[in-house]
Amino acid sequence: MSKMIGILTSGGDSPGLNAAIRGVGKALLGRYCMKVVGFRDGFRGMMENRTQLLDSAALSGILTLGGTILGTSRDKPYAMPIAGKLMDMTDVIVDNYRKHHLNALVCLGGGGTQKNAYHLMKQGLNVITLPKTIDNDVPMTDVSFGYDTALGIATEAVDRLHSTAHSHHRILVLELMGNKAGWLALGAGIAGGADVILIPEIPYDVKKVASAIMRRSHSGQGFSIVAVAEGAISCEVAAKLAVVGKNKDSKKKEQKQQTQVRVADCKPGNSLHLAQQLEELTGLESRLTILGYLQRGGTPSAGDRLLATRLGTACADLINDGKFGVMVAARGDGVKPVALKDVVGKRKTVPLNHDWIESARSVHTCFGD
Repeated sequence: MSKMIGILTSGGDSPGLNAAIRGVGKALLGRYCMKVVGFRDGFRGMMENRTQLLDSAALSGILTLGGTILGTSRDKPYAMPIAGKLMDMTDVIVDNYRKHHLNALVCLGGGGTQKNAYHLMKQGLNVITLPKTIDNDVPMTDVSFGYDTALGIATEAVDRLHSTAHSHHRILVLELMGNKAGWLALGAGIAGGADVILIPEIPYDVKKVASAIMRRSHSGQGFSIVAVAEGAISCEVAAKLAVVGKNKDSKKKEQKQQTQVRVADCKPGNSLHLAQQLEELTGLESRLTILGYLQRGGTPSAGDRLLATRLGTACADLINDGKFGVMVAARGDGVKPVALKDVVGKRKTVPLNHDWIESARSVHTCFGD
């Protein structure tokens, strides 16, 4: 009998998911004569046993499509909302895995998906994952598919803001995705020539940002572009978080206080406060643009199609070789299977001495520090 392989997409949608589904599916069908079944809407669809046969017809014409033909969700196998309550549906998912006589399950997603896949692996399932995220924060891989497309969209946004900023002598603040890692804001800021780049890894002093903008104004450049990651925080907020981190009296109290600080100071929309501060400190008109979900929608770039196809076909090879419990990571021009236990619980953030940061500083980009 032909082997049966399951596949699902989990977490936020991302450009390149369909290219990856196609790469895995076509290689399994054509090279190894295996059958492929997709589960709708991530782990919830697997729990509810909602499937879609992924034959050649289903995989045809999806390479250039954004989103995912399988749908997605953020539901976790061990904490799934059922009738208003969080329930552990792991056993149901394992049962459905066995009912379909699956030989392996392929999970496409970011950090949360890697954790969920590892959880299922520990239940005895043959699991293999691919790294997806526009934030580029999945560890142990050079890059995740979805990032290149989002980077291009974000860079184009910076480019387009230049004309308005220059024409009206304004400060234009562009908020980009990146709650914990600043790869997207950093890359788009450098590529688009932003004057200020603010990322979560480098807490900023708003007065230093304002001073950098005023220096530009006094030199005859009456406009500035500020690229800010949604998770960027001020030095004041960073100090509060540090104090909370030192509170050892009660772990629960520490977590509650930390959450309160983040809700108050780090929630989406905090960039509006930043724009208002800069206007007050500089006397220059300031406007905010939040790019939001536009960053991860639409047709995947050529780079993401190539990466997703490369990782997808390598995934099929690993399945044929019986290599499970791994994430298929991009390494240079090749791929490398990395143990899921080495991926889970980690995040790839921007190193403070990264070449991109050094290059940006060399062209007088301000990081607010």
